[in-house]
Amino acid sequence: MDGLSDVDRALISELRRDGRAPVSVLADRLGVSRATVTKRIDRLTAEGVIVGFSVRVRNPQEISEIRAISLIELFGRATSQVIAELRGYPEITALHTTNGAWDLVAEISCRDLQEFDALLTRLRGVKGIMNSETSLLLSSVVR
Repeated sequence: MDGLSDVDRALISELRRDGRAPVSVLADRLGVSRATVTKRIDRLTAEGVIVGFSVRVRNPQEISEIRAISLIELFGRATSQVIAELRGYPEITALHTTNGAWDLVAEISCRDLQEFDALLTRLRGVKGIMNSETSLLLSSVVR
């Protein structure tokens, strides 16, 4: 997002916080006119900085769902084999390669703690996984 002014960045931040905020409220929060907010939103949309607006509806199932992130370290050249195996795990909703100390990051979603515990046991048994660290996601504060 190079080339964005401080007002553009503040506007994007406000829209991330409350994408339904009226232009008049955004203008008050930013200390600019409503016309300025409207023009900036139009320009940012036309330039592809803002790629769309959407409504996110909370899935009632997510309320009791166990979500986690697992950082995974692999042995040598086991990446392809481990990825192939983990693709078959329905509890893994996304899998990312990364750099640094960890080789993979898995996003996990389980119905309950028993399913989560069983998944961790299965992960520990995957040939090619040397180490892992898994953290439960307690609440989402920015999405």
